[in-house]
Amino acid sequence: MLRVLFVGDVYGKPGRRVLASHLPTIRNRFHFVIVNGENAAGGFGLNRESFAEITRAGADCVTLGNHAWHHKEVFGFLDDPRLVRPLNMPIGTPGSGYQSFDVKGDGLPERLTVVNALGRVFMDATHNPFLAMDELLARPDLGAVFVDFHAEATSEKAAMGQYLAGRVAAVVGTHTHVATADTRILSGGTAFQTDVGFTGPYDSVIGADPSGPITRFTTEMHSRFTVKEGAAELNAVAVHIEHGRAVFAERYYFLESL
Repeated sequence: MLRVLFVGDVYGKPGRRVLASHLPTIRNRFHFVIVNGENAAGGFGLNRESFAEITRAGADCVTLGNHAWHHKEVFGFLDDPRLVRPLNMPIGTPGSGYQSFDVKGDGLPERLTVVNALGRVFMDATHNPFLAMDELLARPDLGAVFVDFHAEATSEKAAMGQYLAGRVAAVVGTHTHVATADTRILSGGTAFQTDVGFTGPYDSVIGADPSGPITRFTTEMHSRFTVKEGAAELNAVAVHIEHGRAVFAERYYFLESL
């Protein structure tokens, strides 16, 4: 059996702080930890410093999303085998949309492949993620496949879960930063949650200081968003995998006390 923890979008300094302080205290419960680092550097994208902080905290693999290219320095470490950018990018895009790992679980080492895919509804145009997954799953030796589907629409995430049910070990959603109450195992042994939620400022508007979004909503004028300070929450999902399929899935939550 493989016990895998997936941690939702790390947002800015508060998200990196709660990850660094809390993940090490639970790290020994899991054989493998995946962290979405899409918003780790100032709320947008990933830089080298934030990538180092996330991996030092205990992440074995870091996934990205629609802000993957926000910090140009990311191109300097996209070849790191622990980093996964969105799969459904044009041919020739730097980095890889999936990475495979040999993980020592409770028994012999097992193959685990981590995939990051982008949705298309209400998102910037990219290639079809459903067809991209079909193409990937035709490859041999992937082992258990764990999919981080970075998408806006709950309908698209639910459709992806059903589309891949019985074909992968897990499909979990990221991007909207609000955890959903639908953690379950779909037919064929595929763990699913529409959105894992995020790891960042608790008293915020999906990570931002409320003043910025409220000004934009009430005046319809541009307002700069800044990362909210204060206590941070950590949202994650734990998935147990046997023979390439999920046998257990449960939401995990932690709130800082500052």
